[in-house]
Amino acid sequence: MYGARCETTIVSQGRGSHTDDARYGSEEQMTETAAESAGDPIKVGVLADQTGPLSIIGLANANVARMVIGDINAKGGLLGRQLELHLEDSATDDGVAAARATKLVQVEEVDVVFGGIYSSTRQAIKGPVVIEGKTLYIYPEQYEGQESDPLIFCTGPVPAQQVDPFIPWLMRETGAKSFYLPSADYIWPHVMNARVREVVTANGGTIVGEEYFPLDHSDYRATVERIEATGTDVVFNTTVPPGVGPFLEQLHDSGFSRRGGRLVCTYFEENLLGVVPAAHVDGLYSCLDYYQTVADPFSQRLLAQYDALYPGSAKFTGGSGCSGLYRGLRLWAAAVEEAGSLSQDDVIAALDSAQIADGPGGPAAMAPGQHHVRMNMYIGQARGGRFEVVQSLGAIDPQEQLVETPALAG
Repeated sequence: MYGARCETTIVSQGRGSHTDDARYGSEEQMTETAAESAGDPIKVGVLADQTGPLSIIGLANANVARMVIGDINAKGGLLGRQLELHLEDSATDDGVAAARATKLVQVEEVDVVFGGIYSSTRQAIKGPVVIEGKTLYIYPEQYEGQESDPLIFCTGPVPAQQVDPFIPWLMRETGAKSFYLPSADYIWPHVMNARVREVVTANGGTIVGEEYFPLDHSDYRATVERIEATGTDVVFNTTVPPGVGPFLEQLHDSGFSRRGGRLVCTYFEENLLGVVPAAHVDGLYSCLDYYQTVADPFSQRLLAQYDALYPGSAKFTGGSGCSGLYRGLRLWAAAVEEAGSLSQDDVIAALDSAQIADGPGGPAAMAPGQHHVRMNMYIGQARGGRFEVVQSLGAIDPQEQLVETPALAG
């Protein structure tokens, strides 16, 4: 029913997966307390876009899930129980993501769900996992913010951590005043652009163009001509794969960068650098929670561990879920240990103030009440096919709204 791409990966040294028919029989179904005392595995569901336009990112996310859960199991698991990874391919398709999320909750009966890159995918997952399944969901990607639900925690950067510090820095350092906003037509670019407009205007700049296209749009010649006609200083791009490749190529061919124009794509990281010609993005600015050149000892050890386990093109990066997934898994594990049980309300209460001393890019801590993370942020610039950190911004609060907590009782 779930197709040939469906994968369940068991990363467990314990008793293995419960697939016997008795699990579904009412007379023999174990209660949560009995299951815990028996030492049954804790089930972790992960949705990763292992095929489709985001596959290079999704494959890396799948690797991160395997690595972290393997590490936790090697150290005895959580609460004396091993973790069991149920990994599903969401295939860069919101309908597939919703179906696989339904399977994780209704069939596999996982204890928590991680995953999603596009904001539309997060919304597709939210239905079966949170609204219908009443299951804890951790979204690891940098995104537009504003997700506020008692059962959802977000572990990637939001506009207060990207747009707010980056735009004033860029305008100050380069003298840029005018911005053009070519964009994919879904929720993330619309909300991001509203924030960009607000911050640019507050700092004395102007938005000279704002356009929206289908995600797979490929002919940007008219837009590039308008960019050139305005003489804009900055192209703040929120087109996404698969459309971003053609846009970057056509912008590069127009001579935009050669005439001194600045290209910004806050979500760009090393995996995406690897799938476009280096010349098309040379000089591109990004703003994320981690780059491979971040020099703190833990970040370097983590990168070395990942590269040793998973050599190849799917790299450990920030931005597109890897750093957020690592952070989310570790924060959730810390919350489970703090709660001393898998009672969802207890885990959520502990997760609300969870923190980790070490992570990609530095330590991280949930901002109490916000279900988002305070984390270190960096400005990177693409040079010769890699990102160099040009500014360390330090730890920045997410500044998201407080989550309504009374719903936890439900």
